[in-house]
Amino acid sequence: MAHKLAFIGFGVVGQGLAEIIRDKKEALKQDEGFEANIVAISDLLKGSIYHPNGLDIDTALRVLRETGSLENYPPTQGLVTGWDSLKTIRETNADTIIEVSYTDVKTGQPAINHCKAAFENGKNVVMTNKGPVALAYKELSEIANKHGVYWGFEGTVMSGTPALRMPIATLAGNDITEIRGILNGTTNYILTQMEMAGITYEEALKEAQELGYAEADPTSDVEGYDARYKIVILSNYVMRAPLTVEEVSCKGITGITLRDIETAKAEGKRWKLLAKARKEDNKVIASIAPEKVDITDSLASISGATNAITYKCDLLGAVTLSGAGAGKVETGFSLLIDLITIDRQKQLVKI
Repeated sequence: MAHKLAFIGFGVVGQGLAEIIRDKKEALKQDEGFEANIVAISDLLKGSIYHPNGLDIDTALRVLRETGSLENYPPTQGLVTGWDSLKTIRETNADTIIEVSYTDVKTGQPAINHCKAAFENGKNVVMTNKGPVALAYKELSEIANKHGVYWGFEGTVMSGTPALRMPIATLAGNDITEIRGILNGTTNYILTQMEMAGITYEEALKEAQELGYAEADPTSDVEGYDARYKIVILSNYVMRAPLTVEEVSCKGITGITLRDIETAKAEGKRWKLLAKARKEDNKVIASIAPEKVDITDSLASISGATNAITYKCDLLGAVTLSGAGAGKVETGFSLLIDLITIDRQKQLVKI
């Protein structure tokens, strides 16, 4: 039976997942036994459509591209338009909510309320919004568990690179005592360009903005706030240690100069903005700060907009994972792997 999906938000990431589902439909069915049926899409700016028997992905994408509104989808018997996000969550026949709405990372809203509504109505949620996981992990986990539904958020830390799933699934049995990571591609690109091209912070930032790595207002990236949310998620989920955003000391890269870069190079070191969490006296101490790392460090070789993370394990030692930390297809994939995980768990229950 096809997995029925409702999208809350339909920007770049949501459309990326829709295109993956369309393009890989046959391969997913053959290789994974996974079938998806998009029954609803609700977006604050692009409108809302719902059909209990499913929507045609190509038609929805074409209508949106040509008219700017999903509600210009061709009228068909049973089609409903105009529902807001909460009504879509509560009243559609979706099994799983794809939560990719525009959300305030400082409050986690409206995504936190979307999650609560979905869980309370017996629906799974997969999402890429960092705010709800960083700010309300304990509360939302408890609600999801109470209602027996799945909550997936692989894409919140390193996009489709499995920074969350990999340690849980393949490092099981280890005590992960420390996590160190380059969790923001924008700052890594800037630092790489300052060193390799010999340009100033301001010049490197301008390049990053022109390439789409940095926003017009880059504060969240360059001041370390984005990485701070991600290390909180890693602490709570991977290390199973409660940690709040306020408990993480945070310093960005805006003070790094070309002279600092050259000094580090002369010392055989390289500047990186590191997100760190370590277990200490039955709690986790975490920080975000620029740091000179030895050139032989596994994180030193990570260049450009790539992300990387090192897990220090008691049985296996240090394990480093690197890959894309952003991107339409990459983040769409993070949602897909959460959906496939839901289906695999259902199959295990049947067995």
